[in-house]
Amino acid sequence: MRTFVLLAMILAASLPQAALAQSLPPSSFRAGAAKVDVTPSEKERPKNWHGILDRLYSRAIVLDNGASRAALITVDDGAVSDATWRTITERAEKELGIPAANVLLTATHTHSALRQRGPDYPQKIFASVKLAQQNLAPARLGYGTGVSYVNVNRNMIDPKTRRWWEEPNYDGPSDKTVAVVKIESLSGQPIAVYYNYAVHPVLVGQLDMISADIPGAASRYIEDSLDDKIIALWSSGASGDQNPIYYQQTYDLREIRIQDYAKREIDISNSMPPGGEGLNRNDATVAKLMNQQKQMVVSTGQFLGEEVLHVMRGMDRTESAIQLFGRQKTVQCPGRERTNTGRAGDPGTYKDAEPVEIHLGLLRVGDIAIGAVNAEVFNLIAQRLKRESPLKATMMVTLTNGMASSGYIPDDSAFGMNTFEVLSSRLQPGCAESAIVNGILELIEGSRRPQ
Repeated sequence: MRTFVLLAMILAASLPQAALAQSLPPSSFRAGAAKVDVTPSEKERPKNWHGILDRLYSRAIVLDNGASRAALITVDDGAVSDATWRTITERAEKELGIPAANVLLTATHTHSALRQRGPDYPQKIFASVKLAQQNLAPARLGYGTGVSYVNVNRNMIDPKTRRWWEEPNYDGPSDKTVAVVKIESLSGQPIAVYYNYAVHPVLVGQLDMISADIPGAASRYIEDSLDDKIIALWSSGASGDQNPIYYQQTYDLREIRIQDYAKREIDISNSMPPGGEGLNRNDATVAKLMNQQKQMVVSTGQFLGEEVLHVMRGMDRTESAIQLFGRQKTVQCPGRERTNTGRAGDPGTYKDAEPVEIHLGLLRVGDIAIGAVNAEVFNLIAQRLKRESPLKATMMVTLTNGMASSGYIPDDSAFGMNTFEVLSSRLQPGCAESAIVNGILELIEGSRRPQ
């Protein structure tokens, strides 16, 4: 009998950590969630901005399976700098025991948040993670997918000019999938939801007001629908070439801005109109278009939020024995520097430049693979990843863990398009798509081997 007990102890000690994590009793899995307001103060906002449409938040989920911890963080921001990402992950590892490789810090990419925040900005993001960890409680987790038609490919040849331009391309590549990770207590009470969708949050960009745009509207709708007992985290899908499907007010307001600048003999017709000036808010047409934008962001958020709730309601399988696995790596592709100008329509000219580094990550939560890229990625790259992944529950989160110097990352087939995303990309054709897909697939394969 003593020999049998000794043998069992030796075998248990020799099991890899991942296997032990899988074999832990269901009650060992815990989850907590929280959100913290990160809206810039009045002194942090430019004078030509016109107040707050809705507030910005850092939302966080912390997962703990008894052997390891992980954190999913989403902040209402256009992007998160490398410095901020490193500060958060280093503190999470040192103060909360969450390995840096197990942290995914994602920007919602709202175009109505200020990139430059006060010195306490990283502290506020970290506070959301710390509070989420304090809220850890026994939990179970489920996964499901739905569809939402609030996005559309935005690159097409203008039927009048026959030049590439930004227009709704109903026939272009566009993944309508909404991936949903639901986290609830053992009694079925909601704790958090982590949802993934590919659309640019640009609906209210012409208002020159602080707003979390579509991600904020959708998350608020989900949270309100469940009596604020849940924290709803958006994660940015591969939306580099995806716009909201109903976007006409923005096009109209852009044109008004262009005409205003033209009166001053400044041509911005082939560039991104600057914010904060060029729109007379007392003009009846401008006022009407701006009011419609405000209505549109609420409507779009409700439609997307309803689909997330629909998927959650239909999710009848949840688990409490959850493996956690995180890894990160960096890939490198040849770079280029543009030598001419123009937003879109005409070919770009380039010279060779320093290689571009792209940071990749993987957080595996049970059989769910969350692949991360620190840039704006075209939709077909994520579709390829999901198609080639050995795990059915695979998603791509972009603008995660810092910000690459690449600019947009087009798929290989898009490099022949004279769109503003392709023209401004610092990547030479033929490398990034496979480097990203194969890099994340290698991380997934590593998660399937004993650790």
